[in-house]
Amino acid sequence: MRPADHIDAPEPAEPAAGAAGGAGGGVTQPKLGFVGWLRFAWRQLTSMRTALLLLLLLAIAAVPGSLVPQRSSDPNGVTQYFQDNPDLAPVLDSFSMFDVYSSPWFSAVYLLLFVSLIGCIIPRTKHHLEALRARPPRTPVRLSRLAAYTERELPAGSDASAAEAAVADAAKRLKQSGYRVERYELRGEASVSAERGYLRETGNLVFHTALLGVLVTVGIGGGFGFAGQRVIVEGQSFVNTLGAFDSFNPGRFFNDAELTPYRLSLERLDVVYETENSDAIGQPTDFTAHVTVEGEDGGPTDGTVKVNEPLRVFGTDVFLLGNGYAPTITVRNADGDVVFTDSVPFLPEDANLTSIGVVKVTDGLDDQLGMIGFLYPTQDVMTTGAYTSTYPDLVYPVLTLNVYEGDLGIDDGTPTSVYTLDPSDMEQLTGGDTGVDSLELMPGETVDLPGGRGTVTFENADADAAEGDYSTSVKRFASFDVHHDPTQGWVLVFAILILAGLMTSLFVPRRRIWVKAVTRRDGRIVLEYAGLARGEDPNLDDAVRSFADAHAVAAGATAPAGDTSDGETASGASVDDSGSTSKPAT
Repeated sequence: MRPADHIDAPEPAEPAAGAAGGAGGGVTQPKLGFVGWLRFAWRQLTSMRTALLLLLLLAIAAVPGSLVPQRSSDPNGVTQYFQDNPDLAPVLDSFSMFDVYSSPWFSAVYLLLFVSLIGCIIPRTKHHLEALRARPPRTPVRLSRLAAYTERELPAGSDASAAEAAVADAAKRLKQSGYRVERYELRGEASVSAERGYLRETGNLVFHTALLGVLVTVGIGGGFGFAGQRVIVEGQSFVNTLGAFDSFNPGRFFNDAELTPYRLSLERLDVVYETENSDAIGQPTDFTAHVTVEGEDGGPTDGTVKVNEPLRVFGTDVFLLGNGYAPTITVRNADGDVVFTDSVPFLPEDANLTSIGVVKVTDGLDDQLGMIGFLYPTQDVMTTGAYTSTYPDLVYPVLTLNVYEGDLGIDDGTPTSVYTLDPSDMEQLTGGDTGVDSLELMPGETVDLPGGRGTVTFENADADAAEGDYSTSVKRFASFDVHHDPTQGWVLVFAILILAGLMTSLFVPRRRIWVKAVTRRDGRIVLEYAGLARGEDPNLDDAVRSFADAHAVAAGATAPAGDTSDGETASGASVDDSGSTSKPAT
């Protein structure tokens, strides 16, 4: 049904003999050139589709950070991962999987998203401000073509003044409902154009701006903050100084002079285990670290640290990362002199807290002594004869020690981990193929070292406990993460803005409503009501009809006989944002 003279595209002319093909009437695309390609790349990068894709990619890129331990938050876990996976760990490390959030590929996605959001926000903000200052669009000529349409007839005998009054009343009601209103008159027909819902785009811009703010503040916080880890045994203290941390990860711009000195003492670590549910016997249900904090400006104050409930103190957040047992071991030489005594943290190996630890005696004996110990909180014997723990609490604690003698490898100044022992240059004295049983102790017991070298005592941490009660016989340790982020407050503010902007953009409808008084050929004056939505708006029909009903009552208008308008146009035409209508081609 196109007009007879309609032409979709020019017909290509036949090239003359010997002439270059397409020189006649074909379409020749212009060459972009270097600047054109740059402009094209910039427009693709700053499109909202690209921003959403980069946001999704950033979320996917962050997944490995939760699958493998990170050096920034769990350096001991990284060391253990290398020991457990000697073949896989170097491969993952080559892809920066243990430093995900500072890796080149994560930073690339982060920066691209940053640039993309800026390129999206600036032009959209400019366009939005212009739209806010613009007048509502002119009333379309044929309102019946719009998506939501209904009409009401003024009483018989109404004149132009009645129509004018009805349109004026409609403008007043729309303005009271929060619409921006503009009066128009076309061909002697009074009308009002109203629109609202610009808060939807405002919320959208607030969402993206706040998302950009989160990216900026997180980057700034990572540059000026720090994260440090420290293991503290019950009864011991930690001072917030650089040298007191077991591991320390400062930001690029961090200055250690900014550390606020304070003392954190672990008084007691309470652990509650499941005892009633037979399917979860021994599962921990609560961890509570009771601490005392003392600063330069006052006396000690008590506090607690729980999982996901950090303690806020002197500008730092103290998180509880892990815990375990720290048996107190005393070593004496052949003369009975104490050459070593300390509460040594043993690292848990399973859910029942079968733990392994290392004792290094550097002085006081003829040769350096090293011991690899296994602590079984509730010791039991498997069918193979090997020891195991069947419950994580201290019901029947047993400590076994394999003793090594020789060079501990620390005299040359090479740093070594306190949790590992290299026996390659040492002689094994007990356990293994030596033919000598490993040393086995319970709290309060003392055994002799091989060859009369001295004795080892497994100290009972609670000397006043009743006989057979081992519930407090071994001290516990807690692993704390001390974290400082100067931008936490800003991150919270931007997170709230993100949520508010998202909710606003999702639930505020963008609508335009028109009311026009039309004089029919038979002299009747009809009020036409029509609405148009920007995007999906299932309530548009109801909104137009509700307004028409309320306005018609005040104007004394009634629905004309045979009114069957159901929100769909007779011709299926559409209207663009400017208010002009167009009828689709058949």
